[in-house]
Amino acid sequence: MDPDFLNAFTQPSTLDRFLTADVIAKGEKRKLIKPTSSNNPKLEELKLFLTEWINRTLKEEHIVVKSLEEDLYDGLVLHHLLENLGSLKLDVEKIALTEKKQRKKLSVILEVVTKCLQLEESQLKWSVESILAKDLLSTLHLLVAIAKHFEPTLVLPPNVQVETITIETTSGGLKTSNAVEYITEKKENIEAQSKDDAFDELFSCDPDKLDAVKKALLEFVDQHVGKLGLIVKDIKSQFSDGVILLLLIGQLEGYFLNLRNFFLTPVSTMEMLHNVNLALELLAEGGLLNFPVNSE
Repeated sequence: MDPDFLNAFTQPSTLDRFLTADVIAKGEKRKLIKPTSSNNPKLEELKLFLTEWINRTLKEEHIVVKSLEEDLYDGLVLHHLLENLGSLKLDVEKIALTEKKQRKKLSVILEVVTKCLQLEESQLKWSVESILAKDLLSTLHLLVAIAKHFEPTLVLPPNVQVETITIETTSGGLKTSNAVEYITEKKENIEAQSKDDAFDELFSCDPDKLDAVKKALLEFVDQHVGKLGLIVKDIKSQFSDGVILLLLIGQLEGYFLNLRNFFLTPVSTMEMLHNVNLALELLAEGGLLNFPVNSE
């Protein structure tokens, strides 16, 4: 057996659990937080922060969470959280008592989350099985993703990292690998967001200079979206719902955005945020945005 496996799992209960044949099937991989990181002060800070955030959000629902992995695995809290944050109506039972119903409920919930966050399957850091198995690492990644999407102004504790061990069963026995994984953003990335750039400095300059730049930007935008029969007169108001920005990106990059992927006539804040988040993702994928932007 790989010696790292024994060194990582010094707690007998944890080791015994993973020596049980039905925990990890042959060919399956499982990534876990090492016990050496379980008492990490930053990790504890994040767990407390998320717990208080959930309890604050669901205060009117009279739901109290004490343990993230223990209280979220059956989907009940996640169900209420998504309905409260995103005004989402999920077509599943509120309470699922059997494991089969809990698995089905989680499948629906996580499918909605994936769609809202516009993530590919390869980008997911959680799964139905890992949440159902009360996996803390997966639960934290899921909650952080939900918080960042639905409450972008929420300031999460930065630089939360943990040591992980990935366990895989092979014909030769258990194979392990170690790594360090970030759960929240690195501090330098957040600091980069707050640094003044050329446009920040521009807003502190003479108003005439700012008006000249705004006029030039309007002419630039109209030159491209005008081909679609659109006229932009106010950057501040007409860009707020993300529609013009998405159409502009499509015109500049020479591709058509499928109307099913965004809301052409958004009627709610959630739909507007969806559009803006999609635009920011397209800019990031194109290498034009190398620092985080608050979509809200």
